[in-house]
Amino acid sequence: MNYWDIWSGFSFVRSRFVRLGIVQWLFLLSALCLSSQLLASCDEIDVFMRDGCPHCAKAEQFLQQLQRQQPQLQINYFEVNQHPEYLQRLVELSLDHGIDPPGVPTFRLCDQVIVGFAAELGTDQAIVSALGLAENSKENQSDRVINTPFGELNTTEMSLPTLTLVLGLIDGFNPCAMWVLLFLLSVLVNIKQRRRVLLIAGVFVLVSGMVYFAFMAAWLNIFLIVGHVRGLQLVLGALAILIGIIHIKDFFALQRGPSLSIPDRVKPELYARVRNIVQAENLAAALIGVTLVAVLVNFVELLCTAGLPAIYTQVLSQHDLPQAGFYGYLALYNLAYIFDDALMVTLVVVTMKRYKMQQQHGRWLKLVSGMVILILGLLLMLEPELLF
Repeated sequence: MNYWDIWSGFSFVRSRFVRLGIVQWLFLLSALCLSSQLLASCDEIDVFMRDGCPHCAKAEQFLQQLQRQQPQLQINYFEVNQHPEYLQRLVELSLDHGIDPPGVPTFRLCDQVIVGFAAELGTDQAIVSALGLAENSKENQSDRVINTPFGELNTTEMSLPTLTLVLGLIDGFNPCAMWVLLFLLSVLVNIKQRRRVLLIAGVFVLVSGMVYFAFMAAWLNIFLIVGHVRGLQLVLGALAILIGIIHIKDFFALQRGPSLSIPDRVKPELYARVRNIVQAENLAAALIGVTLVAVLVNFVELLCTAGLPAIYTQVLSQHDLPQAGFYGYLALYNLAYIFDDALMVTLVVVTMKRYKMQQQHGRWLKLVSGMVILILGLLLMLEPELLF
């Protein structure tokens, strides 16, 4: 079997279900490619100040602290009482934005103009929000409890790493990808070669994690670009509620009505492709084939579990983190996401036994994930402050 034989059989790409996933992937990944350019436009602040102005002094202290937290910020100070040209620039800027008379301090950032500074009135939060950042202060936070199917989660006591691991583990129990992996392992067991089983199944899990990471990075960059927009939260919450309801419906009425599972018409051809991959004499061809399967399954999986990664990345984008920190948390989430898959591969390699996902198992997984997504969607729409 050659490389073309493995690829040519993937005619199920023509499925409308998969094409819809591909369109969404292209949209999200285009946002990932453009994010660095768009975010750069919000890394500069012009501040018009005056000596002896107490509000200007407080604003400068706040901006210095913000710059320590966000080293990429470039802050330009303009003393209007020492430089007439700066005063003229302030007057023109104010008139352009319908502000009369001009005042100090005046901030120009991300095509917005903010006049005055008073922390008690929320000016500092307005600046942080306009920059697309999030204030990570623990002051004035009350104990907040989220009721989940697994008990109560206190968001003030739960650190971001813990929340990342919890949601990543829940997201990992995704019937779509787990069903494909278990079928792959059940076929691989027949060859009785632990090394080959580990290589092929391990590549499937690794590629799945990498593709999912790219998908979540695209979501994250969209939210970093857009910033804190209540309308977006409402849309995202409504989408999560819809996804959660469909998953819960599948527990009570599987194969009736709309579903976000892999279509039955796709499964026979996918079965055949997996068998061809396992039977390939050339190990390199088998690894390329299983890589293609992992990528295509993740296109479909985007519709199976879009709710959790979208909500998590929206929450993550509201934290005050450097760029490396954002991607570090995405990596942690994805490690938790593939943990159950890696555990299953290890179990099969050690025991060389078959493990098949029954329909009832898939229904229970859909119920649990549907309830979590539904709760998070409701919180995002009704009480978003509980998540941040």
